[in-house]
Amino acid sequence: MCDKKEVQGLPAWFVSAKTATPIPLQHPALRDALIHATLDPRVRSIDYLASAHVASARVELDAIIIQHEDGRYVLDVVPARRIRDIDEAGLVLIALDELNLNQLELTAEEIGREPRRANANLVWAHQDVPVPIGLRLRILQVLLDEGPMPLGQLLKSLAGETDPAPAVMALACANLVCLDLFAQPLSPTTLVRLCAQANHA
Repeated sequence: MCDKKEVQGLPAWFVSAKTATPIPLQHPALRDALIHATLDPRVRSIDYLASAHVASARVELDAIIIQHEDGRYVLDVVPARRIRDIDEAGLVLIALDELNLNQLELTAEEIGREPRRANANLVWAHQDVPVPIGLRLRILQVLLDEGPMPLGQLLKSLAGETDPAPAVMALACANLVCLDLFAQPLSPTTLVRLCAQANHA
């Protein structure tokens, strides 16, 4: 289990628009994986399950549950795996099976794959940027009226606003707009669209 102190310069907890509860951090790769999940439009929510019961035994799971569009998974970040003995590992597998959770295994190579990693870090650096309500409404209204569009076109439509790019990044962190972080490095041609949450707001 992660203690509540900073580990390798990490904050003790990860919180985002998709987390149901603060998630303890014990490894940089886990933080990267959680940022990627938060910015992935296919991920609906992220939860944390500290423990479960198998028969009469309480099992420490330390599990991060990803509600993906195609099902529920327990996030298995290989570099951040907790070391368990054989008996404990067996009980964990039984608990996960009883909870109908499949494992979503991510290696260091997958987490570090570009351009996604650099794009995600660039966007996430704006998570705490305050967005004035007027600018927020303008951005969402443009996307609602015009549909998905290249980032450069969206920014051009907001001419007169003081550098709206950080606001768009902040709204991506808030799960209100979605950016294509997979296809290419973030650029004026990056596709922007409303997230499902914003569509139903």
